[in-house]
Amino acid sequence: MPLANTTKAKIRNLFSVLFNHAIRYEWLRQRRNPITLVRQSAKRNRTPDVLEPQEIRSLLQQLKSSFRLMVLLAVTTGLRRSELLALKWSDVDFSNMRLDVLRSIYMRHIGDCKTEASRKPVPLDERVAADLWMWKETTRYRQPDDWIFASPRHQGKYPFWPDALLQKIIRPAALRAGVNKKIGWHTFRHSFSTILIANGENVKVVQELMRHASSRCTLEVYSQVRIVAKRQAQQRVVEMIFPEETDVREPLLACGSQIDGR
Repeated sequence: MPLANTTKAKIRNLFSVLFNHAIRYEWLRQRRNPITLVRQSAKRNRTPDVLEPQEIRSLLQQLKSSFRLMVLLAVTTGLRRSELLALKWSDVDFSNMRLDVLRSIYMRHIGDCKTEASRKPVPLDERVAADLWMWKETTRYRQPDDWIFASPRHQGKYPFWPDALLQKIIRPAALRAGVNKKIGWHTFRHSFSTILIANGENVKVVQELMRHASSRCTLEVYSQVRIVAKRQAQQRVVEMIFPEETDVREPLLACGSQIDGR
């Protein structure tokens, strides 16, 4: 999995500090930090598509058993794929309705979570918790140390492979549901944060639910949602001024035709 731009920027900054330290103590002959020649933006290359609530419902209807639960958890908790697939039954607190995010998994390597903020507990909705409980009653891998999404192909020793799930299960289900958007694991996390903000939730609450280390990431999503909301608000004003207008796109289409015919 390629590194995110923010991760690349952090690595660049770390090397910059190391070279500055080496230059300060004259461990290097050169007096200029070579990392200054390396440019790396922390901005995300592409904003993931956002699924509307109806699209999420349609997708869930096309999925069964653990695959449905995976998507449901991802889109209602904002868990990263590495955190989602690293969940064990011991991480679920049904009494307090929460998930303890204690580890992440990538390429079958188990490690720590992304940041300190990532290790904070995640609240569980009652309906999602009920689905989790039903899956626990169904699966053969239900011991505290078992993976929640244990792969039968590997006798439960490893969780499912995320890329294979996308290619073979989730994306085909999305097509059957009529969802013609490019879906990746981050789509569910981004959709969760976008819907929260569109619902008018407090930015600080969204930050804590998303477990962002800083409010910057949250505010980036917030600004994207606000652009859409402002356009819709403006459109409602225009519709009040021209209530009898049937298709406001006709002048634009005519204008486009004239431009194309020049």
